[in-house]
Amino acid sequence: MRLNSSQESHEIGEHVSLPEHRPHAFVNPFQLEDLLVFDQETLCRVLATHVLPVHLALSLHGAPPWLVQRCLACIAPVDQPALLQALARSEEAVQIELARHLLLDRCFWELTYWKTPEMYDELVSGEHLHPGIFEQLTPFLAGKVVLDSGAGSGRASFEAVRHGATLVYAVEPSPGLRQILSQKVMASSARRRIMPLAGDFAHLPLPAASVDLALACSAFTTEEGEGGEAGLADLKRVTRPGGYLVLIWPQVQDRAWLVEHGFHYVTLPMEQEMAVEFSSWQSALRCARHFYAQNEKVIPYLLQTHQSRLPFSVLGFNAPCDYAWLQVS
Repeated sequence: MRLNSSQESHEIGEHVSLPEHRPHAFVNPFQLEDLLVFDQETLCRVLATHVLPVHLALSLHGAPPWLVQRCLACIAPVDQPALLQALARSEEAVQIELARHLLLDRCFWELTYWKTPEMYDELVSGEHLHPGIFEQLTPFLAGKVVLDSGAGSGRASFEAVRHGATLVYAVEPSPGLRQILSQKVMASSARRRIMPLAGDFAHLPLPAASVDLALACSAFTTEEGEGGEAGLADLKRVTRPGGYLVLIWPQVQDRAWLVEHGFHYVTLPMEQEMAVEFSSWQSALRCARHFYAQNEKVIPYLLQTHQSRLPFSVLGFNAPCDYAWLQVS
């Protein structure tokens, strides 16, 4: 995958208009050089998903030559001369810094998966799904071969095994998260039933019609590079006719797209308010200071309550109590 400015409404010209900054709760610890943590295929996918060539050029002013060269290799050849010309122009330091800030913010989660996977694992270990989700999926898991795409450190993979799956292909692009997952698998009774594999939504390392159910938990989005049309097509490819796709805890803003593509939504009732259940108050505070520090409610709540339980209402987003499903024809 390459960035191609000729397919966009922006060109690498003298006047660069930066996009509006997206609000977020995290504190971003990453530097531009941290992009080197990605292999070349992933770097190109991440840049193509999150940044236009015109903004990349502004971000790369003054960057180390080896980083410039790796990013340049992600640009379509027809656009490379224009990017080099843009890099040769003088730009204001404030604009360069702002462009880098925007780029790194948009790459925050991918960098987290690759650079600090242990922090991500600490976060999601407390994000327990509504128990009714896998209870309802049990008839479609028991005795079946399952794909968990975007498996992370294995949250949904282990749940699938607990509910009867005979084999789970746990596909995850991040080497760090795959290593954490592999360590968990080897230390568990599921070591012969969960198979960690490298891959992403659009490049699943499985033959056609090889699984009975393909699922993704808090991973698939409508963005190309994070799922989208290509990812949906490959999920369908590897699922046997009559099998199912299940997207657990999808983004609220993706609901209309999923419905348009034939998915059915299920939202489960909550007997009590759901919360992130960290292993300790110290863990909750550590994750809050990294992922939620700009949410004005979270840290004061933890400091006041000294609890390891952090309600989703305090976090300000929907609890993991819904899923979308589609039968593959």
